[in-house]
Amino acid sequence: MLYDAVADLEISVDSYSLDRRERDTSSGFTRATTVFSLHGDGEVGRGEDVTYNTDAHDALDDAPDTFDLTGAYTLEEFSTHVGDIDLFRGDEPEQAIFRNYRRWAVESAALDLALRQADTALAERLGRTYDPVRFVVSTRLEDPPTGDRVLEWLDRNPALGFKLDPTSEWTDDVVERLATTDAVRTLDLKGQYHGTSVDQPADPDLYERVIEGFPEALIEDPELTEETRPLFEGHEARVTWDYPIRSVETVDTLPWEPQWLNIKPSRFGSVRSLFETIEYCREHEIRMFGGGQFEIDIGRQHLHAIASLFYPDAPNDVAPKAYNDPDPSGELPSSPLAPSTELRGLAWR
Repeated sequence: MLYDAVADLEISVDSYSLDRRERDTSSGFTRATTVFSLHGDGEVGRGEDVTYNTDAHDALDDAPDTFDLTGAYTLEEFSTHVGDIDLFRGDEPEQAIFRNYRRWAVESAALDLALRQADTALAERLGRTYDPVRFVVSTRLEDPPTGDRVLEWLDRNPALGFKLDPTSEWTDDVVERLATTDAVRTLDLKGQYHGTSVDQPADPDLYERVIEGFPEALIEDPELTEETRPLFEGHEARVTWDYPIRSVETVDTLPWEPQWLNIKPSRFGSVRSLFETIEYCREHEIRMFGGGQFEIDIGRQHLHAIASLFYPDAPNDVAPKAYNDPDPSGELPSSPLAPSTELRGLAWR
């Protein structure tokens, strides 16, 4: 099993530190994250907390030294220990999934540190190789939507592919304009989000417009209702799921057996849960692609490393962070991204 290959890695944690990160984004908000750094035996392992709540990162800044993480463990023992810690210190996070996000920051830092202390890389430990990673650019359209943003990107690089978030404001003309580019790989309907700033309620007209307008694209996270479920009959193979996917158990509760899943490591919380789900997908011939959470530090590298090992040729929503800048300038990395030749830990470049 995948997890068995890392579970018994030894890890020694002498101390830890926290580093706040902020960056403006093309989606019009300032992204805040916190990097957890675990120190031990002259090595440092890092992981990024992608909680979408700036106040939660402020709270870490106010009390940076309250977690009991030091000691000698196996990675499995460390994971069990972290699972018993309230990483929000008595505060209830705005969304329950934020607990997974913070736990992943600590566990990915631990995996990174354990691999470094063993003087190896994740690929070597798993008996796999790092392959170049293909990526798509994720963006929302203008308000009102026209498609100009996508066309401007294609003027810069005609080889780009895109993951877009349709809204009820998309007209037939917008759909046709985008479809003619033949560059749209995934359409995220955001129908599984509730009570967030990106909610898109079930809209039968929009769903039909997207299904018919982009016959080759993947369609992500529809909200299935009496009106919308019939629209997907015969199109189930094109539907991929993101927000609900947090473990093998969540895959089993989907409305039908999926053929595609979006794997976002932070959603899983633990290394065990992530690896067990990847292994389940491989055994059941479920195709995967990677997804991002506006990581602005080491978390982006971790996405690339995992995608490189398990789904490098998929439409991975893991474009380098420069693509999320409000006004990207200069020469941007092209797809596919090549890994470095000599790696240690969970790093990738």
